[in-house]
Amino acid sequence: MPFCRTAFNNNVGVAYECLSASGRKKKPGLDGRTYSDLLKRICRDGEAPEEVVTPLLRKIQCRDHEAVPLDVFRTGMLTCFVLLEFVARAGALYQLLEDPTLAVADRRMGQAVLDTLEGALQASNSAAAPVHYLEAGSRLGPDSLALTMDRALVTRQPSSPMTREEFLEKAAALFIAKVKPVS
Repeated sequence: MPFCRTAFNNNVGVAYECLSASGRKKKPGLDGRTYSDLLKRICRDGEAPEEVVTPLLRKIQCRDHEAVPLDVFRTGMLTCFVLLEFVARAGALYQLLEDPTLAVADRRMGQAVLDTLEGALQASNSAAAPVHYLEAGSRLGPDSLALTMDRALVTRQPSSPMTREEFLEKAAALFIAKVKPVS
């Protein structure tokens, strides 16, 4: 689904105003409880596994009594939506690794792909230069992933299975590690 920054920012601004205006409050603004409830609902409705969502919410939620400024609200919303997209793509990637007869993936292959994903996320760390995005994208391209999986299977020794849940949790942990906590 394409992302339009202007439309997103406008929608977030309207949502913030609507949520801030609801109820009888002495002070204008959004409280931490409403903000945190909304984050949970977005993640739950997006069908992200609870094991994936909980660590993220710990980082970006506010205390119930805290006032939530618009920039924190916007960042939290964006982070939740990006996590949902990230988990969906990680799930699709796992599906490519999965042995349909066993409903699990080879651990070596799963770990090799996770290592490649981690390398791509580290490459995008200094996002100031567009070349870092290109490098991260090339690490996750089909050719690069195929080479990574070929290397993982070279040993031809039996490997333990990796479940979808484990793969998604590990992939999400890589993403969540990049998220800055609300201060």
